[in-house]
Amino acid sequence: MGNLKAPPGPNAVHLCLDMQKLFSPAGPWPTPWLERVLPVVVQLVAHCPERCVFTRFIPPQQPEQMPGTWQHYYQKWRKVTRAVLEPDLLELLPPLARFVPPAAVFDKAVYSAFAGGGLHQWLSERSVDTLIVTGSETDICVLSTVLAAVDHGYRIIVVQDAICSSSDLTHDALLTLYNTRFDLQIEMATAEQLLASW
Repeated sequence: MGNLKAPPGPNAVHLCLDMQKLFSPAGPWPTPWLERVLPVVVQLVAHCPERCVFTRFIPPQQPEQMPGTWQHYYQKWRKVTRAVLEPDLLELLPPLARFVPPAAVFDKAVYSAFAGGGLHQWLSERSVDTLIVTGSETDICVLSTVLAAVDHGYRIIVVQDAICSSSDLTHDALLTLYNTRFDLQIEMATAEQLLASW
């Protein structure tokens, strides 16, 4: 699969989502593919670290600090609230943390990196028009962020061998969805294809 239409261009930013210790084998939410895609993500970040933005998923201190159904969510997952969680698990994986700076970091409390408006404002101030998306998880934070980016009108390139999920079934389903229903707004590429043109 792949439908890269043109090189990313000078106003592209690599948006790397939630590649944190929280989702590593040492964390409470291990994502099996995380270690498999990490070398690919590192290669993409190293290509242009000054054009990279990392996000970190930051749970609340207590469930009651979140609205609505998020409270039920964190009552189930109380072990990942900041009152219980080892703070170091919120950090980026070490092979990526070394790129900050020049790479930027945005923290978020929900799935979408665009919630709250800060990231969109930051990108707009820098005339960013294209997002190269990597990270975890394909069917949760990547999905939520990519759909929000579609709504904002960004050109989106999802690097299919640099995203990962805990579920092979929904990961594969999302790749199919992007290639079929969103083919005019979401482009797919391998890291090799992307780096050859970026």
